Amino acid sequence: MPSYESPLLALPGAVAAEGQDAGVAAHYGDLFREQRALARGEGFVDLSHRAVVTVSGADRLSWLHLLLTQHVAELAPGHATEALILSAKGHIEHALYLVDDGATTWLHTEPGAAEALTGYLESMKFFYRVEVADRSGEFAVVYLPAGSIATAPAGTVVRETPYGRDLFLPRGDLSAFAGEHGPAAGALAYEALRVEAHRPRLGRETDHRTIPHELGWLDSAVHLQKGCYRGQETVARVQNLGRPPRRLVFLHLDGSEVAIPEHGDPVRLAADGPEGRALGFVTTAVRHHELGPVALALVKRNVPADAALLAGTVPAAQETVVEP
Repeated sequence: MPSYESPLLALPGAVAAEGQDAGVAAHYGDLFREQRALARGEGFVDLSHRAVVTVSGADRLSWLHLLLTQHVAELAPGHATEALILSAKGHIEHALYLVDDGATTWLHTEPGAAEALTGYLESMKFFYRVEVADRSGEFAVVYLPAGSIATAPAGTVVRETPYGRDLFLPRGDLSAFAGEHGPAAGALAYEALRVEAHRPRLGRETDHRTIPHELGWLDSAVHLQKGCYRGQETVARVQNLGRPPRRLVFLHLDGSEVAIPEHGDPVRLAADGPEGRALGFVTTAVRHHELGPVALALVKRNVPADAALLAGTVPAAQETVVEP
């Protein structure tokens, strides 16, 4: 849906997001209020710009098991998981958020990724009894925060995780759902809580050469004892050697600065100053309601874990996410 625009942009105070989250609201007039509401388990986030794909058929789980980094051959109905699709060299191509309802595997992924994802899946069907469908035009993803007592509409497929619930809601029901389950929170509030939780996102914490080890995705999206899948050789080699070339870090940014870094801004040693050699890049920087300005960044493995850094031109103290 390249020109998608959510109907919830008509809600009072809605300000449209840009970039990767274009099509939904960045916020509804009060970023910190929206974050605090989510942290209390209140409200919802419109993620209706995300791509929705389903896989049905008798062989769906055993077939997906051959393609994904995650063990899904015996995925129980209602059990949520994450998985990646890698290139032959082990670089991350797709990040998938899955749940199976007993007859169909539902997944959502990044906005605009459905065509490439379904194209790859279709090319791998061979003789397996599976049907792949882009359902982005029919279903919208809505996020309910952890602790929410909101009830999903009857018949809704729900993906429940420690971070909250993802609802695969019929698109025609989106406005009615918003009217019953407010207040709405924007994508910026959702991103702030994601950064706080050190959770990577494809297209933000990744580039064309990112491997799962660099982001800590081994814990949630990779099963190290499962059978062969594309890119597994790289996963096994790096796991056995223990030397991923880069690592994800969490940055506490200097709150006295007016601006926060942009995605892609270089990360340098503070001792080298703003003209020093770039040792990584800022992936996502946000303003958090309690922590102040914080960010995730991808830096070279050998950057000292206690080194003071510059994120763009902003002084930053790092907190380890992936061990050096």
